[in-house]
Amino acid sequence: MAAYPTPNVMGPQTHTPRQRGFTLVEVMVALTILSLVMLATVTGLRTLANTQVAIERMTSRVDEVRTVSSFLRDTLQSTVAGNDTGGLSLGGGGGGGSTFFRAYPNAVELKSIVLFGEGYGGSYLIRVAQESDQLVLRWLEPGRHPRPEDWEGAPSRVLVADLDELKVAYSREFSGDWLEQWDREGMPELLRLQIKASGRYWPDLILRPQP
Repeated sequence: MAAYPTPNVMGPQTHTPRQRGFTLVEVMVALTILSLVMLATVTGLRTLANTQVAIERMTSRVDEVRTVSSFLRDTLQSTVAGNDTGGLSLGGGGGGGSTFFRAYPNAVELKSIVLFGEGYGGSYLIRVAQESDQLVLRWLEPGRHPRPEDWEGAPSRVLVADLDELKVAYSREFSGDWLEQWDREGMPELLRLQIKASGRYWPDLILRPQP
């Protein structure tokens, strides 16, 4: 009697691939790489922010130097000459028509045309000086030569904050030596202002205080 194969009632056998997860070492390596990438990104952003702040500070400083230097140049070069041909009046008294000029190692006083804004300005007695850690502009109405105490109550404007040093020098002629003390003999040919603020020196401001 022939034997017949028994039918496979279970159907064809299928092999399901075995699921394999990440090992602990692979997870640690991936986290380490991710941490390094995030650290590099944060460091780059921080460096970019610091660079931007430094650029803004430098730009602000350049703008301050340009603005103040331009104002001082325009003001100190707009010296008002008196009606008399005798030139200067360096002491007390005197009328409003005389030229006024006083010089110190860290201050200068003169009569000049000052423009404070649109529709506001004119001929004033002005004083540019170092006061503590500030460069201060003070002004008085012309008419008499002020005493030191008059300047203390005069209107003022701070030109430079965080001022470290102001040095004023004078020269009798273009090729002459610079003098720290003015001998009060006439108007100097050249006036030099050296400003140091926030630990840095500004470019020397050299001008001619002549009308």
